[in-house]
Amino acid sequence: MMAIRSFNPGKLMKRPWKRLILLILLLVVAMFLLGSSAVLPSDQTEQVRAYTRDIEFDYIAWTLDAIGVKLKQLALGSISYLPEGSRRQLLLDYLDLITQIQRGESELYGVYADPNTVDPQAATTDLRSHLQNLYDRRAQLAPLVEGTLQDQVSQAASALGLSLGGQPVPPVLYHTTPLPLALIVSPRNTIRQDENISLIPDLTVDQRAALEDGVDRALDVSSLVVGIGGVGVYPTMVMQTSDINWLAEVVAHEWVHNYLTLRPLGVSYLNSPELRIMNETAASIAGKEIGKALMEKNYPQLLPPPPEPAVSSPQPQKPAVPPPFDFRAEMHETRVTTDQLLAEGKIEEAEKYMEQRRAFFWDNGYRIRKLNQAYFAFYGAYADQPGGAAGEDPVGAAVRALRAQSDSLADFLNRISWMSSFEQLQRAVTGPS
Repeated sequence: MMAIRSFNPGKLMKRPWKRLILLILLLVVAMFLLGSSAVLPSDQTEQVRAYTRDIEFDYIAWTLDAIGVKLKQLALGSISYLPEGSRRQLLLDYLDLITQIQRGESELYGVYADPNTVDPQAATTDLRSHLQNLYDRRAQLAPLVEGTLQDQVSQAASALGLSLGGQPVPPVLYHTTPLPLALIVSPRNTIRQDENISLIPDLTVDQRAALEDGVDRALDVSSLVVGIGGVGVYPTMVMQTSDINWLAEVVAHEWVHNYLTLRPLGVSYLNSPELRIMNETAASIAGKEIGKALMEKNYPQLLPPPPEPAVSSPQPQKPAVPPPFDFRAEMHETRVTTDQLLAEGKIEEAEKYMEQRRAFFWDNGYRIRKLNQAYFAFYGAYADQPGGAAGEDPVGAAVRALRAQSDSLADFLNRISWMSSFEQLQRAVTGPS
């Protein structure tokens, strides 16, 4: 592990006007991105919030705190003084540290959950001390690691043409943090996200289930509390992980939301379910491409292996083992059948069917706590690949078609980001009739 340069506040104080300008810029962009996603609450929103008001996530407080963190990072004078190889190794060391923390926390949880442990606090004294050392090390490295990955995402985005004067706009800024949970509410007779209310991150499973049951009974809706991987506020929120491919993709995905929010598509995010799917699918497509470009340049040895090409056989042979469980195909079938049942007005039959399918997924290793209309309303918006929870929804397919018709990722984002309706996307894909 390399030594970390200490923070010298006097160094930044010599540049008070620069610090003030940076602070104003961060505040303006952050407040714009927060405000542009605001909508007037509906009657249903207020009814749902009767159950959530005391446990809702405070975005303004988080954003102000994150801006303070970023200003401290700026005060470090960036990490450009480190060679590229050292910066890359620093990030890899940090991810290894996260792995150690996750293992230690799992071990700690196991001791406290073991009914045979008489005094779990005494039994975990050394482990808790070790974890505290790891937490301290994480706090020391996090600003440098975030700065490194911000620069790498910026470089990858710029190389793909997503920059103005060599700088992505807005600048890439993210902060690793415990993420809020999201309470998703859908009608029972159709799959549509009507509400998405952010909750504090530390609700227990029992508390989540009780909240869902209360909202469902009171409003005759389908609800689900889900975990999320990132939030496109500014700076963006990203969940702690030791998976570098996932981290690169999600940091890029959330920055794309910042990019879109400065354009009509992002401003229109909450105007309709179709626009939400357009936003999320475009961000998923772009996040994957930027993340892959980042990995190819900086960590090619850690890229996942490409899928093996299918080998055709002149004579079909009976496989020796059953084919692997195809989650996306099975989830696609579940969504399509559910949509059909709901379209026929068979709500209770659809809900029984989804519960049967949930048990089927559980038996095949996918621990889905609840599979309902709200589940599909949330996960179906991420339609960057065919199939899965989106079912036969045409919006994701149209976004994918636009990407296929575009010469580059920059061309794709420039075209879709200036749209404010699904009809514009349909015309762009199909051409004049």
